[in-house]
Amino acid sequence: MGPYKKLWFTLIAVLVVTFSLLGYFGKEVYRHAPPIPAQVVTDDGRTLFTQDDILDGQTAWQSVGGMQLGSIWGHGAYQAPDWTADWLHRELTAWLDLAAQAQYGKPYAQIDGPAQAALREALRAEYRGAATDASGVLEVSARRAQAMAQTAAYYDKLFSDAPELQTSREHFAMKNNTLPSAERRQALTHFFFWTAWAASAQRPGYEATYTNNWPHEPLIGNQPTAENVIWSVASVVVLLAGVGLLIWAWAFLRKHDDEPPKAAANDPLTSFALTPSQRALGKYLFLVVALFVFQVFLGGFTAHYTVEGQSFYGIDVSRWIPYSLSRTWHIQSALFWIATGFLAAGLFLAPLIHGGKDPRFQKLGVDILFWALVVVVVGSFVGNYLAIAQIMPPEWNFWLGHQGYEYVDLGRLWQIGKFAGILIWLGLMLRGIVPALRAKGDRNLLALLTASVVAIGLFYGAGFGYGERTSLTIMEYWRWWVVHLWVEGFFEVFATTALAFIFSTLGLVSRPMATAASLASASLFMLGGIPGTFHHLYFAGTTTPVMAVGASFSALEVVPLIVLGYEAWENWRLKSQAPWMENVRWPLMCFVAVAFWNMLGAGVFGFMINPPISLYYVQGLNTTPVHAHAALFGVYGFLALGFTLLVLRYIRPGFVFSERLMKTAFWSLNGGLVLMIATSLLPIGIIQFHASVAHGLWYARSEEFMQQGILQTLRWVRTFGDVVFIVGALAMAWQVVQGVFRRNPFGRTEQVAPVLR
Repeated sequence: MGPYKKLWFTLIAVLVVTFSLLGYFGKEVYRHAPPIPAQVVTDDGRTLFTQDDILDGQTAWQSVGGMQLGSIWGHGAYQAPDWTADWLHRELTAWLDLAAQAQYGKPYAQIDGPAQAALREALRAEYRGAATDASGVLEVSARRAQAMAQTAAYYDKLFSDAPELQTSREHFAMKNNTLPSAERRQALTHFFFWTAWAASAQRPGYEATYTNNWPHEPLIGNQPTAENVIWSVASVVVLLAGVGLLIWAWAFLRKHDDEPPKAAANDPLTSFALTPSQRALGKYLFLVVALFVFQVFLGGFTAHYTVEGQSFYGIDVSRWIPYSLSRTWHIQSALFWIATGFLAAGLFLAPLIHGGKDPRFQKLGVDILFWALVVVVVGSFVGNYLAIAQIMPPEWNFWLGHQGYEYVDLGRLWQIGKFAGILIWLGLMLRGIVPALRAKGDRNLLALLTASVVAIGLFYGAGFGYGERTSLTIMEYWRWWVVHLWVEGFFEVFATTALAFIFSTLGLVSRPMATAASLASASLFMLGGIPGTFHHLYFAGTTTPVMAVGASFSALEVVPLIVLGYEAWENWRLKSQAPWMENVRWPLMCFVAVAFWNMLGAGVFGFMINPPISLYYVQGLNTTPVHAHAALFGVYGFLALGFTLLVLRYIRPGFVFSERLMKTAFWSLNGGLVLMIATSLLPIGIIQFHASVAHGLWYARSEEFMQQGILQTLRWVRTFGDVVFIVGALAMAWQVVQGVFRRNPFGRTEQVAPVLR
């Protein structure tokens, strides 16, 4: 550890404490997950359905795309309703009409105010008091059973091809006959009922429902809890304290007299012989941009479904590629190409760390990994198609088709294949790193890189913590281990450390400065990032302590982003350190963009939806894709593209980036993203936010609200941003394709690569 002992101990302490919190409260998630009733019966003893029927409905929901078609508990797609909020409101209004007819002989809307108030109070008492007994049986009144049946009949028609709901299916971007089997549609309604029951029934011993009173539903008094407000205020206080302490540390602890080392006369990384495994990375870079272009075109195609729910400029395409499928592919292809960019960067570094030569059979491993990635991509996409088209047998769906969970949509078999590929990458990386760890000299930066590589290799396995019929609450716990902890945590540490390695090897920053900065950054990322995973679970069937931990620590995630403007400036100034740095100007520009979007997308837009009181009203609205697009592409997308351009620069030493192409690519990608957010997603989200506060989530996501002229116009306006972004993607892809396939020597083979230490 040497001079970095304090930084290492700080990082280790952070990891011990934060993973202890994640594990301890994870146990609480298991203990307090909303129960799935063994039976749902009427007060006269008639059985309506059972636990198995509810779980059958969960698997039916998975097979139609799950979170890619509407949302459950606020997680998922945004065009169709949130099925929890929608079911709950429909059932409540049906109950009120039945009660009004029984007592007053006319619909609820036609009775006077005092009578309406009395019925609402009776409604609230019945729904919030609906609990399972000691044997797990949920008893409902005959009136509620009738309201449930009416609501189920609506969903049965909606997910079929019933002509009376054709317009609704178009507005919700649903294909006709989304779920052809009447038996499975019935099971689907049981699952929707259960999610709504958990959102309306008071948790025993608490004053809030199982979902912490989410969604906002005035009819039964679903409103923010006192704890929600308290921990929202606390999160702001924690954020301000964290920012203050960071600035204090920046001012007093940082060494201000550190001067950058004098850069070499020539680029150190161009004076070595490329190894066979590095030469083989060209196909990885091609796969990155191929999937990138595919994903971007799918994004525009999917966005168009929000204005023409079943058509593309009048052509009915939903029968072949419905919204739920195109959105699945759009998200999955993004994860694949971003991950491939990171894998390529690691594989490029491995031989350099190994003394400028390949470990034995390294190229074979690189080739095997590439084709394994291709098989997983193609296999998972085909499985998604067969599942959503309802061609695949239901019993195969979870394993080969569609898991139904956003970001981990691929079937379990393909998920295993992806994990196996990541383990292969881990093995290839360690074969180059481990021998270097035994050498003399300062190995602290290499040790941190090794730790991040191991974490990336192993933590994707958290996605196997749930199964096909696992409780939705428990599934969400493990899903966010993958989406938040694996991607936003360990990939961030890997990227920071890998860039520190590269810049220090280029002689642009000193090794001690790079090591200290990487260790400090890792501690900051992990401090907020690990327990901050819980901020995704406020309303997923968890208790108040989970909300408290998630709100407090996720506020700290924003703290290190405060100084990213300085990081961007540092990256920018590297281009003038030596004349040869002009050759890597465009990768550096991508890293500057990463710092900007980290501040805006992850920081500003992330905290905008982060406090519990904010998320209570905006979860499931278009404010979420504002953060998702700005953070996922703005940060990890630009990181992957920066790595791609950097690797391309060195595996094709004679290649020169086209100024015209790169300016078009860089500024169109940034400009298109700004236009997409500023002219469409954010305004729609703000308008929905007002509706959610005023009337409830059901209304902010309803057909009536979403089809207003102003929202239709804003969705059309997004086309301009999409077109600009597509132009940038095509320019970037063409630049990479030119570099990968150009014919030129690979460099001077008689020289030896420098060792990264």
